[in-house]
Amino acid sequence: MSQANSRRAGMRGFDWLVLGGCLWILAAVAFAHEGHAPQAPEPQPAPPAMSSGGGTRDAQAWFTDTLVRDQNGRELRFYSDVLEGRVVLLNVIFTHCTDACPLITRKLREVREAMGPQLASQVTFVSISSDPLNDTPQVLKAFAEKHGVDGPNWLFLSGDKANVDLVLGRIGQFLPSPEQHSTQLIAGDVAGKRWSKIRPDAPPVAIAQRMQLLAQPLAGR
Repeated sequence: MSQANSRRAGMRGFDWLVLGGCLWILAAVAFAHEGHAPQAPEPQPAPPAMSSGGGTRDAQAWFTDTLVRDQNGRELRFYSDVLEGRVVLLNVIFTHCTDACPLITRKLREVREAMGPQLASQVTFVSISSDPLNDTPQVLKAFAEKHGVDGPNWLFLSGDKANVDLVLGRIGQFLPSPEQHSTQLIAGDVAGKRWSKIRPDAPPVAIAQRMQLLAQPLAGR
């Protein structure tokens, strides 16, 4: 191959790399926090426990027992007290948000209503603050009460910033500022190591049906 042809082949390879990188960034923008993120963050790889291949062999080691606090001020270990053995629906919020966060919280309340009492009792909703410096347990409690979702099956988590940053990183959500978090929902059957992501604009009934599929194996465990 001539030197000119080698240069052209190299440039074509570079063009494909650039195109792939642009598509990757666009995918991240599509699920960015609407109205907040001025630019796309670098995409993050999905953690092993969130992959479609069945998850990590040791969920506790991956998610860690990092200490967090719920809206009632209780100190909880993230894996052992929040996730272990549960079917969960995770999302990230910050309470001074005026658009996506309250809208998604209300959507999740509709999801819980669509589930019916039996299924709702099997699913734990977990809303993690991306702004732990401002979202104290008292502030999260007020937010939960305002939206009518304060209850034993709905945890609003905050805590020391370093601890919350670690937890957010483990679910692929750590970002430089509270406003840049993803609005995607993360559904998980922790015991079965089955995880999936759900768009927040999906109909409440459809999200409830997805959670029902995750909760069904619980009867046989």
